[in-house]
Amino acid sequence: MKLASIHIYPVKSTAGHQVHEAEVQPWGLADDRRYLITDERGELLTARQEPRLLACVAQVDGGSLTLTGPHAAPLRVTPTAAMSTVAVGRTPVELTDCGDDAADWLSGLVGRPLRLKWLDDPTRRPVNPEYGRPDDRVSLADGYPLLLTSSASLALLNDWIVETALERGEEAPQPLPMHRFRPNVVIDGVDTPFAEDEWKRVRIGAVDFRVSKRCDRCVLTTIDTSTYTKGKEPIRTLSRHRRWDGKVWFGINLIPDVPGRIAQGDSVTIL
Repeated sequence: MKLASIHIYPVKSTAGHQVHEAEVQPWGLADDRRYLITDERGELLTARQEPRLLACVAQVDGGSLTLTGPHAAPLRVTPTAAMSTVAVGRTPVELTDCGDDAADWLSGLVGRPLRLKWLDDPTRRPVNPEYGRPDDRVSLADGYPLLLTSSASLALLNDWIVETALERGEEAPQPLPMHRFRPNVVIDGVDTPFAEDEWKRVRIGAVDFRVSKRCDRCVLTTIDTSTYTKGKEPIRTLSRHRRWDGKVWFGINLIPDVPGRIAQGDSVTIL
């Protein structure tokens, strides 16, 4: 097995991009999900509520964040000294505001008042203790430092989606791309689809990871990133084949044991 691709999402719930290599930090890949967006009430806003956020592309260069979108010129972000507390999942987290220019840029993209916040100290947010150790930390991802998916699992899911459509008298859809699932690492060469469900530990290159849990999926996976509209797939088909405990599942969450670097093409070993 090998590492087929690496993906980071500098601003939570905006478009991600692929990188050839990445530094693995205790709380996730370097530059991954260190920023998030809040609404007019100061609460976390994601593409689940505002799919248009996926039109924003965020790039980190030398520690500086630049936002690019279809509605305005690119903006280089400058955090301020102002702090506020935002609930991220079950955890209140102290975040730094990124100023009025960033707020105006994002508000113009979506059409409502928004603000951009930065996690200046990624050691602030613990992992859910039910699935991690007391000293495990996570940046602003939904719950865990990394998400792993496999090409074999997506291929089978796409076959299932075609079967579902044909059974319902619908036209066979185009295959769903992997970016719908927003993984950090994608693995090629897995012999059996969804074999990753049973993995406990995995080594990518020279970096070892613990599998914290399987990943339950939400409506974000149903958003077409070219039209920003919601459909029925993959949730409809996952509900037929991959539903238990009241949720649907695709991918696994990882926690790194130690920092290191990973690169596209690295070997992947199940420990």
